[in-house]
Amino acid sequence: MPNGLRGLMLAVMLAALMSSLASIFNSSGTLFTMDIYKRLRPQANDKELLIVGRVWILLLVGVSIAWIPVIQAAQGGQLFDYIQSISSYLAPPIAAIFLLGVFVKRVNEEGAFWGMMGGLAIGMARMIPEFVYGTGSCLFPSNCPRLICGVHYLYFALILFLATAAIAMGVSLCTSPIPDKHLHRLVFSLRHSKETRVDLDTEEEEEAKRCQQRAENAATKNGRLEPVLEVDDAKAMTSFGRLRRGLAWFCGMSSDSPKEPELSPEEDKGFQHLAGITEHPLWRRVVNINAVIMMALAIFMWGYYA
Repeated sequence: MPNGLRGLMLAVMLAALMSSLASIFNSSGTLFTMDIYKRLRPQANDKELLIVGRVWILLLVGVSIAWIPVIQAAQGGQLFDYIQSISSYLAPPIAAIFLLGVFVKRVNEEGAFWGMMGGLAIGMARMIPEFVYGTGSCLFPSNCPRLICGVHYLYFALILFLATAAIAMGVSLCTSPIPDKHLHRLVFSLRHSKETRVDLDTEEEEEAKRCQQRAENAATKNGRLEPVLEVDDAKAMTSFGRLRRGLAWFCGMSSDSPKEPELSPEEDKGFQHLAGITEHPLWRRVVNINAVIMMALAIFMWGYYA
């Protein structure tokens, strides 16, 4: 390729890489902060959660840099094979649980959890021996046991997908199902339902509020209720030094606490219309036809150049 086109192609690849890395790091920071750290410290405020998320992203960047020698040693330096093999060991359980959650309303939380854990255990049982013994080649075969490493990683991905789905369905059938009132417009079979959906977290939050209210009432009767000192965020931020203000700016914290805009009835109705899945018949056919054409073209290109 000419130098100009080569540079343009490199810029496109680097831009796609940076976009993917940014989304992965931000998503992992959010998952760790909201699903793990918040359970360990329920009383943590938003600023603490924000700082923890940023620190977690820095740790992930350090782990990614430290992982570079492992990538160079694995798969004989073939990065594409390494990426595909790791995806085959870790991605099928996530895909299986996601598809079951969308299309099978009988799957519940217990089934999804144990299906994910079982799939992760099976994938790690294949990935760790491959790291220890190596992948080998035609001239120098690997010493990994054939029972574990004898199946190609693409076929192993299919087996892992089916095993995860079987575990999730088995555990779900042995436990109580989720009531339909929590599933309206969340699963494929109830996508056109017009009934009001009750979130699963709503009942838990209401129960927690009732418990807190009972505890406060009991403390008030016993005369042990301590006054709460409220601190204005703006005053607290102005009392910071320059270093702390710079750290707060770097972490995305601001002294201004913007209020949520109030929507008019017309705007609220417009947002509800955008959130619906009602389709015009003409444009539905146009989208379906274009999807079939693109799928056929992609399959042809894949088969022709393969």
